[in-house]
Parts: sequence; structure tokens; C-alpha cells
Amino acid sequence: MSTASTPSSLHPLAEGTVFVVNVIHAHAGKQEEALEIIRDIVQYVAARRKEFLWSTLATSIDGETVVNVEAISGPGDVESFFADIAFAEKFRRLEQVGRYEFHVYRARDLILPRT
Repeated sequence: MSTASTPSSLHPLAEGTVFVVNVIHAHAGKQEEALEIIRDIVQYVAARRKEFLWSTLATSIDGETVVNVEAISGPGDVESFFADIAFAEKFRRLEQVGRYEFHVYRARDLILPRT
């Protein structure tokens, strides 16, 4: 589908990439420590798991939140990651710096700026 010939820049994704979105709500003054922990976790997975595709880490300007948006090969990958004892131990370290939640999503559309 060409963006030049369509009125919008919406691109449906046939299968859709699977994403894990981790949101870490760090305790006061612990945002950088939370970032270091999730960075260590992501680097661990990236070096060992073929299911890992890519990740983006971000810190909120409010100084409290860290977000990891990670593309993986499928929704079942999360369970296989946690089956790795070292991974699970690394993830539990997040409990020392805040609370976290994560959800798995399947991308449906890609929207790009019109050209």
C-alpha cells in the first residue's frame, strides 16, 4: 500500500509484531536504578534468546517511571523467558526499586507521517 495514493498513512500489519510493555513505577529517587536493572534484563535476553527482536528503554521526565517496549517473536515467549531461573532472579530485583506491570500486545496498524 503506497502512502502517496491513500488519504491516510495507515498500514495494516498482516500478522502484527508482538510487544511486551513493561512499566516500572520506581520508588522516589530510584528511577536510574530501575533503568539499570531493566537494561541488564534486556541485555541478558538479547544475548541469549532468539525470540528477542528489539527493545526501547525510556525514562519519564517525572523521574518516577521506566518503560521497556520490547518486540518478541510471539506471545508465548514471556513464559519461556521466566522459565530461565537467572532471568527470573534478575526480574525480581525490580521489586526492590518499585512496582512493575507488563502486558503483551499484538500490533495491528503502523501509522506513519504522510509524505
